[in-house]
Amino acid sequence: MLDASVTQQLSQYLAMLREPIELIASLGEDAKSAETRKLLETIAGLSDKVSARFDGDDARKPSFEIRRASSPELKVRFAGLPLGHEFTSLVLALLWAGGHPPKVADETIAAIKALPGDYDFEMYFSLTCHNCPDVVQALTLMALTNPRVSATLIEGGTYQAEVDQRGVMAVPATFLDGAMWGSGKMSVEEIVAKLDTGADERAAAAIAEKEPFEVLVVGGGPAGAAAAIYTARKGIRTGIAAERFGGQVVDTMGIENFISVPYTEGPKLAASLEAHVKEYDVDVMNLQRAEKLIPAARQGGFHEVVLANGASLKARTVILSTGARWRNMNVPGEAEYKAKGVAYCPHCDGPLFKGKRVAVIGGGNSGVEAAIDLAGIVAHVTLVEFDQNLRADAVLQAKLRSLPNVDIITSALTTEVLGDGSKVTGLTYKDRLSDAVHRVELEGIFVQIGLVPNTEWLKDSVGLTLRGEIEIDARGETTAPGVFAAGDATTVPYKQIIISMGAGATAALSAFDYLIRLPAEDEVMEAA
Repeated sequence: MLDASVTQQLSQYLAMLREPIELIASLGEDAKSAETRKLLETIAGLSDKVSARFDGDDARKPSFEIRRASSPELKVRFAGLPLGHEFTSLVLALLWAGGHPPKVADETIAAIKALPGDYDFEMYFSLTCHNCPDVVQALTLMALTNPRVSATLIEGGTYQAEVDQRGVMAVPATFLDGAMWGSGKMSVEEIVAKLDTGADERAAAAIAEKEPFEVLVVGGGPAGAAAAIYTARKGIRTGIAAERFGGQVVDTMGIENFISVPYTEGPKLAASLEAHVKEYDVDVMNLQRAEKLIPAARQGGFHEVVLANGASLKARTVILSTGARWRNMNVPGEAEYKAKGVAYCPHCDGPLFKGKRVAVIGGGNSGVEAAIDLAGIVAHVTLVEFDQNLRADAVLQAKLRSLPNVDIITSALTTEVLGDGSKVTGLTYKDRLSDAVHRVELEGIFVQIGLVPNTEWLKDSVGLTLRGEIEIDARGETTAPGVFAAGDATTVPYKQIIISMGAGATAALSAFDYLIRLPAEDEVMEAA
C-alpha cells in the first residue's frame, strides 16, 4: 500500500513521537477493511511508540481511532483510508497524538482549549479534494487538544451510501451534532472563531489599539504578499489585512506556469507566501474582511479601512490586492442548489458524482480541463459554452473531443438550474442561433466561467471600470492619491499569479516613492 520511499519517510516522522499512541480499528470483511488493517499494521511496525488493535466496535467499518495512550480522551477517528491528499493529515494526526507540537500560534491553541461547550463533528472529504486537508487537519488538531471536541473524518468514496443519504454533494462538508454546519474550506482559526462568539469583539479591540501603518496591504494573495515583502524590506511599517491569506491560489490545484517551478499546488504556494511574509516585520491580520475605504482628505493624511467586525485601520498609503472570485452564472436555481449539485471545484467534488451525468459551464481552459477530468469519473459530461467556439488551448480541445462520454454544446446560454427541492435534476439553455430552449437532464453542474473582482466595497472610494476592476496606471496608482492596487482586482490585462506578484512589487515601490515625498509623519500628526 505504501511504497518504500513513503514508508521510509513515515518512519522518520514517527521517530518524532514523544509518547505512545494507540490505533484502534473497527473492521469488516470487505476489501477496504483489509487495506485498513494492512496500513495500521505497517504504521505500528515502524515505531515502538505505536500499537494497533483490531477489536473496535464503531458502527462505521472500516474506521480507526488515533488516541494518546496517556490521555485516551484525546482522540480522532478516520472512517475510510486517509490517503491521497489526506496522507499528510494522517501523519499530522499521528504526530499530534504523540505529543509533537503543532505549528500553530499559541493563542490559537489557547482558544481551542477555552471553547465553551461540547462539539461532535463529522466531516466528509474526498481523496482528490485539495481544499479538504485544511478542514481535516483543523478538526484533528481540535480533537487532539480539547477532550470536549470529537471529530470523525469520513472518506466519502468509502461511504457513498451515507453521503447520498445525508445529501452531501460538495466537499469539504462539516456536520456538527448531526446537522450541516459548514460547507467549504475553513482554517482552524475560522472554525474556532465561528464557535467562539466573542472572537470578533476581541479581534476588533486588538485592532483598535494598533498605530497607523505607513503601508496597509488589503488582501493576502500573491500580489498582497509581494507588496508586503517589498515594503517591509524598505523598513516601512507594514500591515496586511486579509480575509484569507493566500487568496484564490489556495483553491488552485496544479500550477505549471510559475517560472522556475515546473509544478506546484496552490495550498503549497500559499503556505510559502505566508512563510516568506512572516520572515519580515509585517503585522498580518488574517480573517479580516474589509468593508469600506475612506481615502485621506488631504495628501499625507491617513486613509481608513473599515473592517467587517467594526474596527478600522489607518495608514498613510494603502495597497489594494483583494483579488477575484469565481464568477456565478446568476441564473434562477444556481444559489438555491449551490452545494446541492451546483459546484465550482471539479477536483474536490467530482468523485461525489461517480457514475452520474454532469454539465460543465464554460469552454475556456478551466472548463475544458474540468470536463476532461470529470469524464474519467462520471457517466457523461455535457460542456456548455456561450460562444460559437471553445476558447481553450487547441491541445485541450483535441483531448476533449476524443472522449466518448462528452457532448459539446456551443452558442448556448444557460438559463436555469432545475432541481427537486433537495438536489439538481437538470438545466435549461437557449440556443443563441435559433432562440430555441432545450433541457438537459443531469445531477451535477460545474461552473467554470471566469472571475469577478472583489471590489464591490470600493465603488465610492476609487475609480472602477464597468466590470468592477480597479483602474490603475503603470505605477499601480488608483484615482485616489496614496492608494495603489495590484493583481486580479485591477485593470491589469492578464490574470496570472506571476503577473500579480510583479504588480504587487510595482505597487509597493510606488507606495515607497510616494511616502518619501510626503511631509514628515510628525507634521501630519500635528495637522490631524
